[in-house]
Amino acid sequence: MARRNSEISELRTVVDSADNRESKARRIAELIRVAGEYRWVGIYDVTSDEIAAMAWSGVGAPSFPRFPITQGLNGAAVRAGSAVIVGDVTRDARYLTTLGTTRSEMVVPVKNALGAVIGTIDVESEIVDRFTEVDRQFIESCANQIVSLWRDG
Repeated sequence: MARRNSEISELRTVVDSADNRESKARRIAELIRVAGEYRWVGIYDVTSDEIAAMAWSGVGAPSFPRFPITQGLNGAAVRAGSAVIVGDVTRDARYLTTLGTTRSEMVVPVKNALGAVIGTIDVESEIVDRFTEVDRQFIESCANQIVSLWRDG
């Protein structure tokens, strides 16, 4: 957990850096992926009608880099305003394939000061039931640290 705490502090440094928004998002995805020992992490923009990948870190690009806000586990997290964790995506009709070998997915919304969802952090694993309560808390902490990335855009 100490490593994760240092990674959370490093997120703040990345967000406050002079880099452009996309570069920051890539660095953030990589930091989260390494800290959590996750296979894939994506940072997504949320607009009134669409969810779009800003950046990712891991084994490849998402199969659906843009999709309607009503679709996928990202859409479910946006509608709920809270984390969505699916232990086996092959059993959930909402799942939109990012990588063909994904089995578990966790999506955590990023909210602005008014509580509106403006982005998401999407974490994926090839292991069924990979994500724990500790993982959820970690990703929620990350979401709180990176919210100003959307003000900078």
